[in-house]
Amino acid sequence: MNQQLQNLDIEKLNKEFRNKRPEEIVQWALHLTDKKIVTTSFGIYSAVLLSTFHDLDPNIKVIWCDTGYNTPNTYRHATELINRFDLNVDMYVPLQSSAFTDVTIGIPEVNDPKHAEFTEIVKLEPFKRALAEHQPKVWFTNIRVRQTEYRNNKDILSYSKDGILKVSPFYYWTDFELDNYLEVLNLPKNESYFDPTKALKNRECGIHLQ
Repeated sequence: MNQQLQNLDIEKLNKEFRNKRPEEIVQWALHLTDKKIVTTSFGIYSAVLLSTFHDLDPNIKVIWCDTGYNTPNTYRHATELINRFDLNVDMYVPLQSSAFTDVTIGIPEVNDPKHAEFTEIVKLEPFKRALAEHQPKVWFTNIRVRQTEYRNNKDILSYSKDGILKVSPFYYWTDFELDNYLEVLNLPKNESYFDPTKALKNRECGIHLQ
């Protein structure tokens, strides 16, 4: 981590940012370093964060770790947003096909011993590969409070295990607020998003535990 990021007073900044607009938070973080990424799964509210970068930093690298198990509508949603915002997407996929995974271990339940292996194959390994190639100092995400117990313990700014500054500008927004945002800006919502590593909506996907 560079010296500027090391010296950030995260607690103080989070208090300041609590009442700032997401666009202001993004603008602040964009000036910290040239080594920055946005991650997306093209999930339910993905258009919210991605539309923000279309205006503020259209060339930023958008990292998409495609598990290979997305719904047809998610792929259509991704294509729509990529084209609409001319996103600079780098897609990372598992090293083995979903067909091979289906035959060898299937899609294990959370309490199945094979679940950790499945998550590593379809999500964590591709994400680790993305981090190794891009080596970001700042990582923009769309995590929010109330989504999972783990995410409730985060904030607008936090650090990953590797010391990457994670910026979640919509952290305190509710579903109601995001729905209004989509409606006002005429943005699409992905109603049929499916994550094969999560048995429940409020379960952590794994990437944000890194």
